[in-house]
Amino acid sequence: MARPHTDRSGNDDGYHRGLSRRSLLAGAASLGAAGALGVAGCSRVPDEGKVLGGSLLETLRDRGVAKIGIASEPPFGYVGDDGQATGEAPAIAEVIFKRLGIDEVKPVPVDFGALIPGLKAQQFDVVSAGMYINPPRCEQVLFSDPDYLMLDSFIVKKGNPHGIKTYEDIKKKGLKLASGKAYAEIEYAKAAGITDVLVLPDQVAGLDAVSQGRVDAFAGTNITVKSAVKGSNRASATEAFQPMVDGKPAYGAGGFAFRQSEKNFRDAFNRELLKLKADNYKELLEIVEPFGFGRAEMTDLTAKELCAG
Repeated sequence: MARPHTDRSGNDDGYHRGLSRRSLLAGAASLGAAGALGVAGCSRVPDEGKVLGGSLLETLRDRGVAKIGIASEPPFGYVGDDGQATGEAPAIAEVIFKRLGIDEVKPVPVDFGALIPGLKAQQFDVVSAGMYINPPRCEQVLFSDPDYLMLDSFIVKKGNPHGIKTYEDIKKKGLKLASGKAYAEIEYAKAAGITDVLVLPDQVAGLDAVSQGRVDAFAGTNITVKSAVKGSNRASATEAFQPMVDGKPAYGAGGFAFRQSEKNFRDAFNRELLKLKADNYKELLEIVEPFGFGRAEMTDLTAKELCAG
């Protein structure tokens, strides 16, 4: 999530924002915004924590169209040149919705922080933006099981001369690390004892910093790091790895969000997603590989596990 490259730094509406808005800091911001705007939604929205079966799926089947909330962030979800939704999450949604009897998806682009409030206010039917599943968000919405698990990687000088594989390696060797503004990787680095992380706008700036020798590594997600170093003769990406915090895996797993009133819809979606994961993720990989996702991003984690923290 081939793929266009615009700015995902957290400052503009483009490619580099995806990692930032999936960070631990962004999760808290989204939760706060959801609490503030959710009250303004339709009275049909249940009280917080109340989960109902719901009939939205039947309504959408009759209507033939589902509105999906996206954050204009390749490779996760964005509007293509033809005005249609594209990206990893909308591509999955299109396949599953058709199997559920919904022939068309219509994108509703909003800022990432407005996705949960917009869902609760019924501006769209499902969040299809590769949103990280975490306990604070699980208090606001129902998540599908994740369709990807985002591992981390480092931009390093060509050939990885310091042999960097994990955050712990950087700490032990006294190396200089950079990451992006509000990236979750900053928190992962701090958990490994790295107190001084150079904060840069995005992975493009990170590539420059590594290439120029200002830092030894730049931390980001596997997909964004691989994208940044593609074609570079001065830098390369390390092997993807699972970051750890306090001895536990820090999972960056994303899925689809549904209103708490729509458990039936979420459950039906999950059943179809499970079918896509059959035969060693065969169908799911066919859908997401054009957007940069591969076997390394596949996962059998469940929303229940991720919501439990």
